Amino acid sequence: MTMDVKIYHNPACGTSRNTLAMIRNAGIEPNVIEYLTTPPSRDELVRMIADAGLTVRKAIREKGTPYEELGLDDPALTDDQLLDAMLEHPILINRPFVVTPLGTRLSRPSELVLEILPDTHKGPFTKEDGEKVLNDEGERIV
Repeated sequence: MTMDVKIYHNPACGTSRNTLAMIRNAGIEPNVIEYLTTPPSRDELVRMIADAGLTVRKAIREKGTPYEELGLDDPALTDDQLLDAMLEHPILINRPFVVTPLGTRLSRPSELVLEILPDTHKGPFTKEDGEKVLNDEGERIV
């Protein structure tokens, strides 16, 4: 299927790998952007956060990042200051963000990506950890 899909991906992240695999399971080959080496522009990042219905704080990754050493937990910091830190240290951008014509999601958990993909899944899907997400007919298991 042809659909313009972007995933801001970190191949070292299991959630990101699962999200990418679910997109491909829908028959879509996305534009994969390894954001650690090719971060989004400030405007793109602001748009993704807003389109996903998040605050800037909710889009920051804390675990495995310089979040604490940079003092980013300070509630006095403005969104602009937090965005500056995210752009200077892309590891602070939570992942994976997925952008499709049907919407934008921070796909945590990975199956949130299903909300913005067409119903074109090709059979079952099981995450890396063994959790079944789609049944044999490609329907979401709830």
